[in-house]
Amino acid sequence: MPLLPRSATYFIFFLIFLASCPSDGFYLPGSYPHKYQIGDLLSVKVNSLTSIDTEMPFGYYSLPFCRPLEGIKDSAENLGELLMGDRIENSPYRFRMFTNESDLILCRIDSLSAADLALLKKRIDEMYQVNILLENLPAIRYTTKEDLVLRWTGYPIGVRFGDSHFIFNHLKFTVLVHKYEEPATVAAASANSAGTGGGSRTVPGYMVVGFEVIPCSFRHDTESIKNLKMYDKYPTKIQCEPSTVAMDVKEKQPLVFTYEVSFVESDIRWPSRWDAYLKMEGAKVHWFSILNSLMVIAFLAGIVLLILLRTVRRDLTRYEELDKEAQAQMNEELSGWKLVVGDVFRAPGNATLLCVMVGDGVQILGMAVVTILFAALGFMSPASRGTLVTGMIFFYLILGITAGYAAVRLWKTIKCGDHSGWMSVSWKVACFFPGITFLILTTLNFLLWGSQSTGAIPFSLFIILLLLWFCISVPLTLVGGYLGAKARHVEFPVRTNQIPREIPPQKYPSWLLVLGAGTLPFGTLFIELFFIMSSLWMGRVYYVFGFLFIVLILLVVVCAEVSLVLTYMHLCVEDWKWWWKSFFSSGSVAIYIFLYSVNYLVFDLKSLSGPVSATLYLGYSLFMAVAIMLATGTVGFLSSFWFVHYLFSSVKLD
Repeated sequence: MPLLPRSATYFIFFLIFLASCPSDGFYLPGSYPHKYQIGDLLSVKVNSLTSIDTEMPFGYYSLPFCRPLEGIKDSAENLGELLMGDRIENSPYRFRMFTNESDLILCRIDSLSAADLALLKKRIDEMYQVNILLENLPAIRYTTKEDLVLRWTGYPIGVRFGDSHFIFNHLKFTVLVHKYEEPATVAAASANSAGTGGGSRTVPGYMVVGFEVIPCSFRHDTESIKNLKMYDKYPTKIQCEPSTVAMDVKEKQPLVFTYEVSFVESDIRWPSRWDAYLKMEGAKVHWFSILNSLMVIAFLAGIVLLILLRTVRRDLTRYEELDKEAQAQMNEELSGWKLVVGDVFRAPGNATLLCVMVGDGVQILGMAVVTILFAALGFMSPASRGTLVTGMIFFYLILGITAGYAAVRLWKTIKCGDHSGWMSVSWKVACFFPGITFLILTTLNFLLWGSQSTGAIPFSLFIILLLLWFCISVPLTLVGGYLGAKARHVEFPVRTNQIPREIPPQKYPSWLLVLGAGTLPFGTLFIELFFIMSSLWMGRVYYVFGFLFIVLILLVVVCAEVSLVLTYMHLCVEDWKWWWKSFFSSGSVAIYIFLYSVNYLVFDLKSLSGPVSATLYLGYSLFMAVAIMLATGTVGFLSSFWFVHYLFSSVKLD
């Protein structure tokens, strides 16, 4: 009998049904094309400064850059943006649709203070990038290396040659636009309106479909622009040479920022404007590696399942063919899983903790499945910044009801129908994993606060997260616990003896086999894990959620089979303490994931500088490993519980 409610299954299918419903929108995540007339103002925004050297974002205006005349205004749109460290603000750059402008003065900084100069040099040494947004598109920069065209989002603050630091103070923007095309229904309505005399002259409009930037270091004549204002023309023509640098930064030295913008009509359509960002380098290697991994793991999983089914079926068939007298004699002679019939359902040690971890695992696994499914269907694309994190939080909060139900029903099953204490179990479920998360994030947040990074969660956002936790997740978990207490418990097919059976000494420690079992589930995801780690820590865009969903499903299958096989092996050697071992046989994959994270830090993130950056990386990796351990361990335990229940209910051993 399943430990999850049938209503939870209906809920998941309902979400899938909603996700598969057709939509007439241009882009599923809620982003829609904005039509601009020629000369209309375009909103240019700036995001946090980022670097793969430190992994700590900082505010754009923390450096001595030009500020907008109307003042700095925040433009954060959702919770996910803030949690990811994005701080989107308005900028002083002014674009007009399809209006080319060149040699525009942005501002003049009279002199750099010693503090500003030191900070500017530090950010240049740490390879920080400036991120500029137009119509939610990050500025993209193209570079050529050995006949290969490389794509980068943003541009570096500057470069260092020897003891000198040079700043990129002139930007050449290129905006790709596409002529607005009316949808068929709107065009037909307009044609009918024009035929009846109610039409009007159609004004051409354009959509932004691309945003490129070329940074240059140019030495301006600071004396000639003393009396000029923002957006005035620079007296002479500025030659943008990306391959040369000229403006080195020095203390008490004036600094001038200029820019130019040109508009180019493009054949790129609105739904395809993110293609340039989603084209990962080495895409063929990615796809073929994932496909190869899926085929190998599916083959191994099939062999494991085949061996298991044949072995169990042979044991059951041999036993059922004997008469009662022969069965009684066989019970005395045979060893193995048949001899632990009186102990196999004996309550495990720390039963409350096991129930709590299974409940949290159900919640995390459900969140992962639904979130990745929605992302694969296009509902959580890069066009809607922060939506993926926001969606994960939302689904986690809602699925608290399944966590409470699964934990309390398992608790009631272990207690043979006694549901007393279900409230305490529900509270522990609601606080166990969120408490670990809160502890890790708070510790890391103090480090980020001390570094004055925008990656630090503001105190007000902390309050919001606590309110979401206690006002949504905790009540839903308690409701799920109440439903689990009212639900019928899973009845054990055999009785448990009063005196526990002694477990024979084993040749090898059983926990050694449990820890080694995590290698097979790790094999299903280590290739995909590399691309995920590269996206998280190398500033790349990850968007192959379809493959990720397949890998997740395959991981669940392999975790179930590995745990099931290990449980059967332990029962065969008369080790009836299978409860925790079934959980950790598949949950041990988290150990290998964390070790892989350490390996990635040492060999792939060699440029990661400073103990704070390394601590942040290890802290987030530990959080990820704990979540994966709970989810995969839950899969292993539930599959083993079903297998043991089925095995001992299929044959009478009285």
